[in-house]
Amino acid sequence: MPRSSAPATEAATYEQALSELESLVQAMEAGKMPLDQLLASYKRGADLLQQCRGRLQVVEDQVKLLDDGQLKPWSDA
Repeated sequence: MPRSSAPATEAATYEQALSELESLVQAMEAGKMPLDQLLASYKRGADLLQQCRGRLQVVEDQVKLLDDGQLKPWSDA
């Protein structure tokens, strides 16, 4: 039976996506995954990275809008 090429489900929040991505990286770096699982984890990690970057871009765009079109440097003051 052919495997579906449907995309993996998205994480509900940026924090969940980042946490899952960090866990995948740690597991992959341990070097104890079978090759098929390593490939699947790599693909999932790429999807999660894309989700995180997309969410960061949305936030950056909202900040630009709030700052009248300019992204201003962050200050702790």
